[in-house]
Amino acid sequence: MVNEVRLIGRVGKDPEFRVTAGGTAMARFTLATTESRKDKDGNRTKETSWHRCVVWQKQAEIARDYLKKGKLLYVE
Repeated sequence: MVNEVRLIGRVGKDPEFRVTAGGTAMARFTLATTESRKDKDGNRTKETSWHRCVVWQKQAEIARDYLKKGKLLYVE
């Protein structure tokens, strides 16, 4: 069984970077994705979903160095 998610969205705020007691780097951030739809009357509506993301080790260091609030990001 494989669970796979692909998201394209904007970073909600600058990542929180930490190093665990064991020395492993970790970064947390939120990602906002927006979906646009037409309702039954033909009016466009937008719905924003927020996703909590956690990355570890080298990816955490990259997130700390390159991700900033508002940056467009692809996550797989």
